[in-house]
Amino acid sequence: MAQMVPSKGLKDYYKGYFPIGVAVSARDLKDPVEVGLIIGQFNSLTPENAMKMGPIHPQENRYNWKDADSIVAFAQVHGLRVRGHNLCWHEQTPKWLFRDSAGGLVTKEVLLKRLKDHITAVVTRYKGKIYAWDVVNEAIDDDSTNFLRNSLWYQVCGEDFIAEAFEYAHKADPSAILFYNDYNTERPEKRKRVYSLLKKLVDAKVPINGVGIQAHWSIYEPTPGDLEETIKEFSSLGLKVQVTELDISIYPWEKNMRALRPGESGVYTPELEKKQEAQYAAVFKIFRKYRNVITGVTFWNISDRHTWLDNYPVAGRKNYPLLFDQNLLPKKAYWSVVDFK
Repeated sequence: MAQMVPSKGLKDYYKGYFPIGVAVSARDLKDPVEVGLIIGQFNSLTPENAMKMGPIHPQENRYNWKDADSIVAFAQVHGLRVRGHNLCWHEQTPKWLFRDSAGGLVTKEVLLKRLKDHITAVVTRYKGKIYAWDVVNEAIDDDSTNFLRNSLWYQVCGEDFIAEAFEYAHKADPSAILFYNDYNTERPEKRKRVYSLLKKLVDAKVPINGVGIQAHWSIYEPTPGDLEETIKEFSSLGLKVQVTELDISIYPWEKNMRALRPGESGVYTPELEKKQEAQYAAVFKIFRKYRNVITGVTFWNISDRHTWLDNYPVAGRKNYPLLFDQNLLPKKAYWSVVDFK
């Protein structure tokens, strides 16, 4: 199929289903070509990094609002919804957060107060402009023999920080839709633990409204069965489901950073292209099937020109995980997503 320019956007194809979003940086919004693609294809934005705790709150008494403000302002001008990302995470957190003046770990009371102050400041600033927040990100451990991740949040606060984060966010903006967000949720052993956490929160009447399936997937996983089971289990709790960080890598999933190995060419072969096209078609078919519980699908980055997967988990290994190529043209996978077979 020759590369064509779409006559309408992903947001238009999926108008009767759910919003289609994209993660952006403030820098992306200065490129006229990328801006045209964003406005033409998507109707929701997620700040990729600008609202994470480290970038937006680098020191206890200093906030860096510039990039986050610019993304929200852009969205307001162009009539786009905004998902806030994220309020509490074990990564990209500033060092001051967990330490006292002597360099030791703070007490639980101090850490929860700092978390409350942070969430209150950020959520209040964008109240009425951000419709949903990823409140707690990736609290479940990668090790299946553990329940919660042994982060500094957990070491200092136990599991209380999770419920408290949702309470703080809800108080700051009672109308915002609040999500727990995690990856590998389709793998049965992790899905079970995520479900346990969600059920505990729902049963305790914590103000949680939804679960974010990150969807950092590959051409090899998830299977349709695992994905369907995940959507059904999570939605059975009465929670909204969103696909929050979608990309489909051409490589098998890995977690740990490593160096490029001999023979890893980084070439987007016709075979890989075909597998990716099929995987995108399969997952979107399932998304459409569950349109009654899926309330948004967001891609993590705009095009293959720039993706975080170019440097993770293998620095310098080019990846091609998105629907638009390095020239911002739609790939075969794009057409499979908008072909409602």
